[in-house]
Amino acid sequence: MKIAICGKGGSGKSTLAALLAREYARRNRPVLVIDTDESNLGLHRLLGTDAPPDLMNYFGGKMTVGAKIMAAMPDLTSVHLIEDAWTLDDLPKDYVAEDHGVRLVAIGKIHDAGEGCACPMGMLAKQFLGGLRLGDNDVVIADTEAGIEHFGRGIDQEADVILMVLDPSFESLRLAEKITGMAGGIGIPLYYVLNKTDPAMAARMREGIADPSRIICEIPQEPGILEAGLGGQALTDGRPAIGLLVEVLEGR
Repeated sequence: MKIAICGKGGSGKSTLAALLAREYARRNRPVLVIDTDESNLGLHRLLGTDAPPDLMNYFGGKMTVGAKIMAAMPDLTSVHLIEDAWTLDDLPKDYVAEDHGVRLVAIGKIHDAGEGCACPMGMLAKQFLGGLRLGDNDVVIADTEAGIEHFGRGIDQEADVILMVLDPSFESLRLAEKITGMAGGIGIPLYYVLNKTDPAMAARMREGIADPSRIICEIPQEPGILEAGLGGQALTDGRPAIGLLVEVLEGR
C-alpha cells in the first residue's frame, strides 16, 4: 500500500506519518517513509533516525536533474530519472536512514537562498513513488509538502490512498474542500484524519466538513505528542487511534 499524507502547514502531517509508520512496523510490516517536503526538517527526529542524505544526489544532484528537465521542455514525459523499478530492498543504502523497522528516504531539500525552484524534487518524488514495486506486506508512507502543489506535480496520483490531516482551523476546513475535488479528479480514495482535537472541537469540525463520512480517525491533543514535536523526540509509543486507523485502511 502507498499512502500519501497531505494537509495545511502545521496540521500534523509528519506526526501522523511517524505514528502510522511505527504502528505498521509494530505489526511486522516492512515500512518506508518518503519525505517529499523540501522544507521539512523534523520528520527524521520523530522517527528516531538521523537525517538521510538527499536522494536527489544519487541522481547527480538538483542541478543535473534540473538540466535534464530544461533540455526536455516542453515534453517532460521524456524525462526518466528512474529507469528500472525498485523494491524496498533495492534502495541505495547510503540514502536510507532506519530505526526499529522503519526506513526513511528524503527526496531533497532546499539548502541555500536563491538556489531556484523545487521542480526537480517534485519530478523525482513522483517517479520514485510511482516506480516502487511493493510486496504484499510492504507499506510506503509519503509525507507531502503543505498545501496542494504536490497535486499539481502529480505525486498523489501514484498513491493508493490519500490521508488528509485537518487541525481545528478555518483554513483546514476550506482546504479539505479543494483537496476533495482534486482527489476525485484523479480517482484516488481520500480520507480525513482530525488532529489536535477534543470532543467539543471534533464535533464542531464535523459540522464544518461537507462530507464527514470521510473522517476515519481522530487524534486528540496530547501533551506527549506536543512535547515530542517541540523537543525533536521520537514518537515511539503506540496510540489506540492509530491502531484503529490501520484496521480501517487494511479493510477498505
